Order: sequence, then structure tokens, then C-alpha cells
Amino acid sequence: MTVSPPVAVPFFPPALFEADRAAFTALIREVGLDPEQRFILGRRTAAFEELLRADLGAADVVACSSGTSALSLVLRALDIGAGDEVIVPAFGCAPLAASVAGTGATPVFADIRPDTMTMDPDHAERLVTARTRAVMPAHMFSVMADMPRFTELAGAHGLHLVEDSAVAQGGVLRGVAAGLWGEAGVYSFVQVKTCGMPGEGGVVVTRDAELGAKVRMLRNHGQPPGQRFVHRSIGLNSRFDEIQAAFQTHRYRGFPARLARRAEIAAYYTERFAPLADRGVVPPPPDRDGRCFYVYTVCADDRDALGAHLARHGVATHVYYPQPLPAHRAFARYAPPGARWPHAEQAARRHLALPVHHMLSDAQVEHVADLVCAFARARS
Repeated sequence: MTVSPPVAVPFFPPALFEADRAAFTALIREVGLDPEQRFILGRRTAAFEELLRADLGAADVVACSSGTSALSLVLRALDIGAGDEVIVPAFGCAPLAASVAGTGATPVFADIRPDTMTMDPDHAERLVTARTRAVMPAHMFSVMADMPRFTELAGAHGLHLVEDSAVAQGGVLRGVAAGLWGEAGVYSFVQVKTCGMPGEGGVVVTRDAELGAKVRMLRNHGQPPGQRFVHRSIGLNSRFDEIQAAFQTHRYRGFPARLARRAEIAAYYTERFAPLADRGVVPPPPDRDGRCFYVYTVCADDRDALGAHLARHGVATHVYYPQPLPAHRAFARYAPPGARWPHAEQAARRHLALPVHHMLSDAQVEHVADLVCAFARARS
């Protein structure tokens, strides 16, 4: 009897940009031979910013070197610094805390909601002090944070609302696009994001034109646009590449279809996994509003065993945050003695991300779902 090899299901598609190879190489040549010899912050960057701005209905979109630097630019533009506190989730990506600490302010960690793994607004509100200047919720995996509640919280306490929407481009909650709930939001374009590119990059999106102008100056060493060697403030080198801008503009027309395919896969997973909640595998909440489909993540009682089971059958998975942020040495100084974040700690132990990229075939998606269901049935 011949045993068939397992169906290979990569977590990240290795040929993500293969269909765009000819266009990409042509754009490299076009930019490289352009008589302007402008390789950063040129007309292609401006065109890409305007494309996104018009599509979102934002006041401004400012392209920069990464989603991480986008967060830093927003905080600096809001004049957050030493002596200030910013409330951030205890579970998530390091830039949530690092961007705050980099301004000289103090990140204050709030626990998360166990169902969405996004910051718990009730716990965040209990952490507000006289030093609190901003609250910075983050959308997590495929679920947007409770932005209506955070909007109320920020308004009630006179706080800035910064939206870490790095993973959520294309997400919409109650008719409002991710990134436009607070004073500013950010997107990341690292290749695995919903609108990723072959390199680093990001944008700040805002409804506040004045804030956008300040970010635009800060991203280029504090120089106002069009004024070289005139430094109005201490800024950063967070400039955007002209080749990448041209490539993102080229690929943007296909973004809705790629996002729709991710949503289709996620909906299928949730339908298959909903009956498994009492068998130790819990999918994200089924509500379709406020979903962004960056990755699809389940919580499993025996996360490592589920990951090993899938790996044996050719399915790659990913654990993003094996520790809450306050547990890292880099951020230990900001963790009050004896403080605990039980839901963040639980999420760190239980979360497992499954492949959800748009290049998966129906057969691959069914294969993943079948394996997860078989594991849960066998364990229960």
C-alpha cells in the first residue's frame, strides 16, 4: 500500500508576489532610470498616499518606513513624552510598549478580553491616572478592538486615542474603517499583512489634517515638505521607498479580492470550529463586523499538541506572542510588583494561528479544518 504524502499547507505563501514579478522588475527599472533620480518620498509615494486617503475618506495618509515607526510618529506628534502614561494591551506586539517607552513615556499594561484577545476597556479605564495622556488599543489577529467603547473612554477622561491598526487594513467596524476611530491609526505593509509588500513600510492614517502635517514633517528629520536642511523639530528617518510605493499602487486594485478570499476562508473555519468550543478548541467570535483577517487564530487547551498534530500532516502554524508584554525583560521595569494579567497569560499559552492567506486552495482549507476537528474529537 502506498501512503500519500501529507498535503503541504504553508503558513505564509512562498510565491506571494510571483504573479507580480514582471510588474515589479519593470517598476525597479522605471524608478531607477527616472531622470528625477528620486528614490524616497517622491511623486510615487505622494500618489500612493493620495490613493489610500481617497479610498478611506481620511484627511491625510502619511507613508513611513514601518508600522512600528508609524506608531512612534503619532505619539511624538501628540507631544507625548517623559512623565506621561499611555495605556496599552498586555498581550501583543512589542512596538505597543516600545513606541511609548521610546518617547520617554510609561507604557501601562491593561489585560485583554478572553474572547477577542483585544484590550479590555473596563480594565483600561481602571488604570487611568492624572498622568495618563493616551490609550492605545490594538486590533489582534482577525478581530478589531472595541473601538466604540474606547472612544467613550477617551472622551470621558480627555485622553488621546491612538489606534494600533497595523494588522487591520481593510477591516471595518460599524461602518468605520480600521485606523479612523482615533486621532490617528497605522497600517503595516510587511509582506504577511493583508496588503503586504516585499519589504518594510507603513502609513499613518488620520482624520486630523493638522496632525497629519506634523507627522509628515517628523518622518523626515523634522523638515517641512519641500524645505531641505530646515529642521523645525527633532524627527525621525522614517521615509518611504519610491519603488515600493509604485508597487503598492500597482497591487492595490487586487486588494479587495485578496481580502474577500481571506474572509471566506475565515468564515469556513469558524463554521467548522464553532462546535469544538467545549472540546478544547475555541475559534474567534463569529460576528463578521470588525473583522480584518490578518491571521486566523484559535485558542486550544493543548496548543502545542495541536500544533504538532498539524505539522505532522503538513500544515504550518504560528505562535505569535508566547509571553505577555510585561513578562519580557525589556518591559519588566513597567510591570508593577505582583501585578498579573490573567487573560493575557492565558492567551499566550493557548493561541495558535492557522493559515488563512488568499493563495490557499479549497482543498488546503478543508484539510486544515478536517485536521483541527479530528484533533478535538480525539482529545475529548
